[in-house]
Amino acid sequence: MKTIYKKKHYWCIVKKIFFLSFTFSMPACDSFLDVDLPKSQLTNTTVFQDYTTANAAMADVYSKIRDKGLLTGTLVGLTSQLGNYTDELTFYGSATSATFGFYTNQVLPSNTTVALFWNNSYNQIYAANAVLEGVRPSTFSHQQKAQLEGEALFVRGLLHFYLLQLFGEIPYIETTDYRINSVVTRMSTTEVYTHIITDLKTAENLLLPVYSGTERVRANSFAVKALLARVYLYVSKWGDANKLATSVIENNSLYVFENNLNKVFLKNSTEAIWQFMPALAGKNTDEGAFFIFTSGPPSLVSLSESLLNSFTVNDLRKTAWTGSVSNGIRTWSYANKYKEPRNTSTSREYSMVLRLTEQYLIRAEARAELGDLIGAKEDLNKIRKRAGLTDIIASSKEEILEAIFQERRKELFTEYGHRFFDLKRTGKLDTILSLKTGWNTTDNLLPIPESELTLNPNLKPQNPGY
Repeated sequence: MKTIYKKKHYWCIVKKIFFLSFTFSMPACDSFLDVDLPKSQLTNTTVFQDYTTANAAMADVYSKIRDKGLLTGTLVGLTSQLGNYTDELTFYGSATSATFGFYTNQVLPSNTTVALFWNNSYNQIYAANAVLEGVRPSTFSHQQKAQLEGEALFVRGLLHFYLLQLFGEIPYIETTDYRINSVVTRMSTTEVYTHIITDLKTAENLLLPVYSGTERVRANSFAVKALLARVYLYVSKWGDANKLATSVIENNSLYVFENNLNKVFLKNSTEAIWQFMPALAGKNTDEGAFFIFTSGPPSLVSLSESLLNSFTVNDLRKTAWTGSVSNGIRTWSYANKYKEPRNTSTSREYSMVLRLTEQYLIRAEARAELGDLIGAKEDLNKIRKRAGLTDIIASSKEEILEAIFQERRKELFTEYGHRFFDLKRTGKLDTILSLKTGWNTTDNLLPIPESELTLNPNLKPQNPGY
């Protein structure tokens, strides 16, 4: 498994932090090499002799997730690929593109985007493990250690969570030792969830309830709680999901429900639990640059008719969060949650990874499952009121759960694959997507990249259908 056990990525971090000039040629930092670090140069130990450089190493992990990871807002991220894979987006790009395979539900083990999902995620997990291994024996203060350990564990749990949803049984990587990682086997879904929950609970205890700076771009204990609430929802631990979502919702000194739909996705929004800061001052989000187009037909994607038709006429989210372009004959729509496709004098929007409204939706679903139907409707109606809608009239548990499911579609569209994951966990994939040409039941999982199976046969068998 080349992206798990090869050591080049961390060396790239060291190179970046110290801005050194070397007398030998340094390869690009996109994948790991089969060799160890140069023994004559800076090592992991050197980075963690100083908190400033250690903190920079952790910041670099976040930037890799933003720029090249599953959560990037570009074409190759989950938002785009799973939007095309389900019923959120219509693809207009080349039929030779890896994305076309997602749109037509004809993903192959050789698909380059599938390889990126796997490789980049394990690359970033490796870097998080390097931070953990470097911080634990360091002489930093207790709080400095706790911050970096907590953030690294949060990232490790986060990335394994997404890999689990995409690929099913996967290895859970907790070391940088290539001798171990090169022969790993896949764990059961239950085992992976156990590791994720353990990492996140440890991170929650390590991190402070406040942010480490003025921005909401580094995880605090409430970002961990928010993710853990989602994990508990996925594994049907309703009481735990309800408790953690409530903890986030009730922290109104940090998080306030934003009633203005046009302010939800601004940088440092009161709804923001965790955001990505753009790489450069004045840059805005990759999502804005990717989704917004000014002439038709679009070059890459538009919102699907299915998604647009899910909104009622008076739903303010359709007005605020979608835009349209017409050529006089035909009209195409785009996601307009982020409204800045270009640079501005100062950055106005940050990519929203975790936000407060999802916690209300999590709690509504957990409450309904626990039999608190009144509480579930209260949470759901709060979201509907902001969208200009009347209270739901559902009365039974089943009706309320279906209303929550429908609300999640309209609230969380084009946000990191929520639609696919919701269809999957509620058993609706085949029912909803059977109308798509190319859809098969086995498409509930992506294939393990064929290159990884070749490198490490212990990862076999391939997922069904591939």
